[in-house]
Amino acid sequence: MRVLLTGHQGFLGTVMAPVLTAAGHEVVGLDAGLFADCVLGPAPADPRGHRVDLRDVTADHLAGVDAVIHLAALSNDPLGSLAPELTYDINHHASVRLARLARDAGVRRFLYASTCSVYGAAGDPDLSNLVAEDAPLRPVTPYAESKVRVEDDLHELADGDFTPVYMRNATAFGYSPRLRADIVLNNLVGHALLSGEVLVLSDGTPWRPLVHAADIARAFSAALTAPREAVHDRAFNIGSETNNVTVAEIAGQVAEAVSGAKVVITGETGADPRSYRVDFSRFRAAIPGFDCEWTVKRGALELAEAYRNFGLTREDFEQRFTRLAVLRAASESGAVDDTLRWRP
Repeated sequence: MRVLLTGHQGFLGTVMAPVLTAAGHEVVGLDAGLFADCVLGPAPADPRGHRVDLRDVTADHLAGVDAVIHLAALSNDPLGSLAPELTYDINHHASVRLARLARDAGVRRFLYASTCSVYGAAGDPDLSNLVAEDAPLRPVTPYAESKVRVEDDLHELADGDFTPVYMRNATAFGYSPRLRADIVLNNLVGHALLSGEVLVLSDGTPWRPLVHAADIARAFSAALTAPREAVHDRAFNIGSETNNVTVAEIAGQVAEAVSGAKVVITGETGADPRSYRVDFSRFRAAIPGFDCEWTVKRGALELAEAYRNFGLTREDFEQRFTRLAVLRAASESGAVDDTLRWRP
């Protein structure tokens, strides 16, 4: 199968591309390249691809493509809140435009990287009930809201020849050759190694569902070739109930993985309204035999080893591997314009 993978030079795409290739697919990348240089360790071997902004995709980029895996986005809540208009322009409008182009080009399957953040403040007060895919969507950030809008619009595009699938990933973690340090586990492990403290700014009580980048890649690969009736126009939570953990529990696991690190919960940002525990059984039912392989503890150990082996520095941790800092630096240097497009 010829697969167009958007965001192939991002944190998830860099892990996913070799998984798809190993499964026998021909992978063609598409990425603006904003984070292509955010490499920790050996440089990854990218598939051939198009260096193009998602907003500038044309029908030619979809020629001969059998399926699209759409990862590309402005990809975290602080960034979305900083520039909500760009978040909606890129994450929502450009994503739906890509899907329309894909459908018109004869692409039959469109896997969309959504997020469990669409549930926002979900469940009952004691969070005893796990949140399943039919739960009310209560996004509390522009990033999550943009994902809800895309899911709604893709639903309207679904027909007998075009199968959109909404992969609601839990919060990602784990080592990728193109690292992100601004996601919770990756950040806490880095801070523990560089400072000796596992620093938690919230009160530690919010629940988070976590999933390793490699498990996300395996899930997308499975959904790509699953029977149409199992996945057509359906939403799936991607992750494992084992990895429904509080932020304080995540911090404790990091302290165990990084010898000598001390958990410090400051509570300075207060309680986070984004708190939810998620049910992941629908995807396991649709894809018999699939289950996530990575636990939070194993991921913390993996990250600590990679950070040590590849010489993570504080400057890189705070600047090169933090999405908001990368884009601010590119803007301040004049490399990108106010719309985050590369200048000529």
